[in-house]
Amino acid sequence: MFNEILELTKRLVSISSINNTEGEKEIACYIERYLKEIPYFKKYSNRVFVQKLDDKLDRRNVFALIKGKKGNSKDTIILHGHMDTVGVDDFAQLKDVAFNCDDLMNRLKELELDKEVKEDLESGNWLFGRGACDMKSGVAVFMVVVKYLSERVKDIKGNILLSINPVEENLHTGIIKALEVFKNLQEKEGLVYKLAINNDYICPLYEGDITKYIYTGAVGKLLPCFYIQGKETHVGQCFEGFDASMIASELIREMNLNPDYCNEYDNEYTLPPSVLKMKDLKEHYNVQTSYSSFVYFNYFVHNETIDETIAKLKNAAKIAFENVLSIINKRYEKYCNITEMNCSKIHYDGEILDYNNLFKLAKESYSGDLQEYIDDIRENSIARNMDKREIPLEIVKNLMIVAGIQKPTIVIFFAAPYCPHNTLKDEIQLEKEIYDDVFSIAKKVGIEEKENYKMMRFFPSLSDSSYLKVDDNNNSIDKLISNFPEYKNIYDVPIRDIKKLNIPAVNYGCFGKDAHKWTERVYMPYSFEVLPKLIIKTIEHYLIRE
Repeated sequence: MFNEILELTKRLVSISSINNTEGEKEIACYIERYLKEIPYFKKYSNRVFVQKLDDKLDRRNVFALIKGKKGNSKDTIILHGHMDTVGVDDFAQLKDVAFNCDDLMNRLKELELDKEVKEDLESGNWLFGRGACDMKSGVAVFMVVVKYLSERVKDIKGNILLSINPVEENLHTGIIKALEVFKNLQEKEGLVYKLAINNDYICPLYEGDITKYIYTGAVGKLLPCFYIQGKETHVGQCFEGFDASMIASELIREMNLNPDYCNEYDNEYTLPPSVLKMKDLKEHYNVQTSYSSFVYFNYFVHNETIDETIAKLKNAAKIAFENVLSIINKRYEKYCNITEMNCSKIHYDGEILDYNNLFKLAKESYSGDLQEYIDDIRENSIARNMDKREIPLEIVKNLMIVAGIQKPTIVIFFAAPYCPHNTLKDEIQLEKEIYDDVFSIAKKVGIEEKENYKMMRFFPSLSDSSYLKVDDNNNSIDKLISNFPEYKNIYDVPIRDIKKLNIPAVNYGCFGKDAHKWTERVYMPYSFEVLPKLIIKTIEHYLIRE
């Protein structure tokens, strides 16, 4: 399969399918055409089909269903991956060849490169190009494996469903929309989803690492947001105010990259929070200190409930509030000493609220239909093409006014995107059996191919696999939705449907380096030779064994 996967990867890379561009439609159409040329699908043409996302770019999911002919088993393995990539601005002077693997590698030979990159390029074992690693090689492997399996339908007890999706690199709306297809096929065809295999890239975790990691779940991602209201003052009376930007910066100092906010499960730790945006909310220049500010973080989750997360966020806000107050008092005292002024302690009785509490306070104060009021804010914001993070902020700002809250306050809420966390848990017998099966299969392939496999609980980057299974309980889900302004209308992840589908999801993946960098590359000997065998052995275990 090596040569076919190689050529198909190059062809897929050559299609510029940068997220949020028309290329996402173009590559979907190419994948659809490729699949329809496979003899099996020429015979069963309705088993290759698309599902449009109904967006302005006419993006679509591409599906292919192989129905085994041995017996009447409804057991089904899903193979899924994404077809979009990040942009190519990082390629700089190489931007014109970012999608041409051969031309790019020829140009790279003319440049001064890091030692590791140079060695990989000269070895001839690595394929460079935007998407070569993340994850067009993975899609190519799936397409060729599906072609191979389509020739063995007489031996297959069950079904194989291929799902290739756009919009993974930001909002994951491709896989979220695909859930409708999974649900419909489950109802109409009686499919029983035994396992989903994602082929998103895997990579070394440290210099010189050649271990091939198998991930039995996906890290969760929350976007906790903080609206911070302080107390404004003229810069001529700077100690008479409580600067909201100062609180925001202290909150960042407390949380950003702080391992105290990591979440552990089975001795695997999430990365700590990372700040993604901070701004004060002044619309123009004046000599008034900042009255309000806004900050949000990337926050990874392995097994933490929303209640636990909110408690940690509130504590972080409390620490930031108290630290700022302490700093102001120390500096005011020092200023009074050098100016020989009388000094009195500065104090603010601040408040920390979650969105659900703010909503209740606003409802008590509002004489009309509060939800209708919020609906108007949301619709006006959408009409102005406002960012999905800014719409909840706009709602929070207005509810603060409705509730009549004027003292320094921090409001905590969640915004898009939201990625559920999941893994195969030992305490759930069926999941433990799948874990043991995958471990056994990988061990056998590892011995045959002289590869060292290691099982890990959570794929460390954001993944479409998040949307196939949810480990949060119903109370945690309710807590999330009640603190996510306009969840149903802004970013309606069908979380309860996901919980019903409950599809165990593992990630195998091509082995590569430098995803999202201009030196992105995939290691061909493993990815195009060993990985297809691992996938086929897994499918044989579930669908072809005697």
